[in-house]
Amino acid sequence: MGSDSETEKSSHKEKKKVLGLAPIAKPLAGKKLCKRTFKLVRRAAEHKCLKRGVKEVVKSIRRGHKGLCVIAGNISPIDVITHVPILCEEADIPYIYVPTKEDLANAAATKRPTCCVLVLTKPTKGELSPEDQEKLKADYDQVVAEVRELHASMF
Repeated sequence: MGSDSETEKSSHKEKKKVLGLAPIAKPLAGKKLCKRTFKLVRRAAEHKCLKRGVKEVVKSIRRGHKGLCVIAGNISPIDVITHVPILCEEADIPYIYVPTKEDLANAAATKRPTCCVLVLTKPTKGELSPEDQEKLKADYDQVVAEVRELHASMF
């Protein structure tokens, strides 16, 4: 009996996440891609290859840094992030939406909800060991390939 109510609660949470999504949140990551993306964000946060928040992300994109932009889909007001996908497209940076800013912040190792993060291809400070660099690059390449595939199927 307890498991029934738990599955009901989890499905209710999923519905709540979908209801809170912004209408521009496309392409939205599915469950598998979401998991892989959060894993990549977590690993990038550990190795200091991550820019958090709209201001930092926009500044990095304008400076010419390359990477993967992950945007939360439940931002309100939506005007806060509407310019980010356009900047990404102009700079040829792949971007993907994830359902909630809380999950994104959790993966990015921050306590405050985060609108968007930019996973950089190279660390801004310090050096990575070759093994860590290889793991991060493998995860990054896999997620970017799936994101580009999702973009291609949209248009």
